[in-house]
Amino acid sequence: MEPTISLAKKYCNSLVSYSRRKTIPVRVGEVIIGGDNPIVIQSMTTVDTMDTQGSVEQVLRMVEAGCELVRITAPSLKEAENLRNIKNELRKRGCHVPLVADIHFTPNAAELAAQIVEKVRINPGNYADKKRFESIEYTDETYQAELDRIRERFTPLVELCKKHGTAMRIGTNHGSLSDRIMSRYGDTALGMVESALEFLRICEDLNFDQIVLSMKSSNAQVMVEAYRLLVQKLDEEGLKPYPLHLGVTEAGEAEDGRIKSAVGIGTLLEDGLGDTVRVSLTEEPEFEAPVARKLVARYRDRKDHRPIPEIDESPIDPFLYHKRSSREVLNIGDVNVPRVIADMSSLNTIEVKDLKSVGHFYLPEPDKWTMNDQGADYIYSGNKSIPFMLPNGLKELVDYPVWKQLTDKKGRFPVYNLQQLAQAEDCDDQLNFIRLNASDIDEDTMMILEADNLVVLLETDNTHAMPALRRFFFELVRRKLNIPVVVIRNFEVSDAEAFLIHASTDIGGLLVDGFGDGVMLTSTPQSNKEGQLSDIKLKNTTAFGILQAARTRMTKTEYISCPSCGRTLFDLQETTAMIRKRTDHLKGVKIGIMGCIVNGPGEMADADYGYVGSGKGKITLYKGQEVMKRGVPSEQAVDELIEIIRADGKWIEPKAVEV
Repeated sequence: MEPTISLAKKYCNSLVSYSRRKTIPVRVGEVIIGGDNPIVIQSMTTVDTMDTQGSVEQVLRMVEAGCELVRITAPSLKEAENLRNIKNELRKRGCHVPLVADIHFTPNAAELAAQIVEKVRINPGNYADKKRFESIEYTDETYQAELDRIRERFTPLVELCKKHGTAMRIGTNHGSLSDRIMSRYGDTALGMVESALEFLRICEDLNFDQIVLSMKSSNAQVMVEAYRLLVQKLDEEGLKPYPLHLGVTEAGEAEDGRIKSAVGIGTLLEDGLGDTVRVSLTEEPEFEAPVARKLVARYRDRKDHRPIPEIDESPIDPFLYHKRSSREVLNIGDVNVPRVIADMSSLNTIEVKDLKSVGHFYLPEPDKWTMNDQGADYIYSGNKSIPFMLPNGLKELVDYPVWKQLTDKKGRFPVYNLQQLAQAEDCDDQLNFIRLNASDIDEDTMMILEADNLVVLLETDNTHAMPALRRFFFELVRRKLNIPVVVIRNFEVSDAEAFLIHASTDIGGLLVDGFGDGVMLTSTPQSNKEGQLSDIKLKNTTAFGILQAARTRMTKTEYISCPSCGRTLFDLQETTAMIRKRTDHLKGVKIGIMGCIVNGPGEMADADYGYVGSGKGKITLYKGQEVMKRGVPSEQAVDELIEIIRADGKWIEPKAVEV
């Protein structure tokens, strides 16, 4: 029996049992999105749409990599018309992948594309509106007049889609909400949802339902909240359960892009939401589909997971971030940033040089320690004690049987299991850890958790891991227990990319709901020490990356860079690498790198500074959403960007740190 969740908070079938949300089927050529069909993988070309052969060759590479749906930008009529040539050439080459036209600002291009390709994507923020970043006062009458204007502009496209059997995606982007939506709803998840519903209601009035919806943001936290609220609003208004396209915009590149995508997309997949997925990376598009496939693959056999105790109603607001209240124990919990515990218990012996793997470096010449921005806060040494003095600030967790034998316990804290804690004759005055399984939610255990100087190390062996861990947090909230909790996950790293995805989903899914006062990714014993240290280093940097992606602990520069597309006015990968080389020491600063004005001030709305292509070889530089310099030659633009950061008081000179 499924739990009963209040309609006001309901966004999925169950908070504890894996169950995919049943949606209406939407046909896109030979592919069906939604219904009982598998989740569809898609991506977007980066070649100029007017380059027919280049586009065709890229599409073929994408399909070979596992892409089942291909989006191509059509910023004007000429590109929309050339979609016909691309499609014809693909069909001649035996490729029948459905094509999606990506439209911004140009309804006439959308209307032409709808007669050529299998699906059209429109952005309700700029399909019938021009964004001027103005605040406008509306009465109900003047607002309705705006909706009437949208209906008049949008109806011809809907009728063409009906006539030609063309599907549509109504895709809201957090950074490009119209001035009208921003004026009435503000920069909120509700504003994102309403932006799409305005267009969806017109479609329903016109009896057109071949629609997919999306709520994208470069902020995974906002993205998750918006999708959840969209599902709730569809049910509340009695609208059809339309399929959802999942994606985090401008996720970036390499590990950061994969982590941020998994935090956002994976959190929703865990609750059975999502019918088609695109992972947006600042890399060649054929690298996107394999990442998406690894994300989706986790849920093929998820239904058979071990049962998790039911819950009648979510005790938190799933549509608005609020960090769970926890008391402070030493430097864990309350207002402290989530702590990172590095698991070095797999090592037979721990030496001074081994701490490099967790961001702490001993410099023999000046005889001092230093650390980088991803220096672990604690080390778990397990059934041994580290035989040397740790650098200032770094502390050690030791299994209780070893800890109680130590003569010097300063900076070393015990880790108990339930039985050990019940029988222990001593404990630390400041900080003690108890290792629990997420299924330990009985009355006796909950009573123990009232102790003032205790922190939980929470783990699970349930294949439905994130909801199992979340269920434990729900119980703490329900009982008003404010004990700090550090989340533990164990993954064997046979595939580093899959590891990033799985860890980011399981831990990030908790963090976006405000759960978790720390992270520990446990290491796996290996045959040689070099392999063990490599495993420890990867897990330490991943823990910090997940905290950054969930916006709960900023330890490095964040780059909000769009995946290149046919509109891009410079080499995004090369430019991102160049900007990164000069600025990646600016801890906590967010820099948007956008290939064109479509993905410019709107899509990088969350960034502190922006670098946007505005013409061939020309760059516009932003501070927030304010233009600082226009038409800067690209060869000078990075220097000019640094000067803007310097003038804003955010620039610091880089210093060499041993790595």
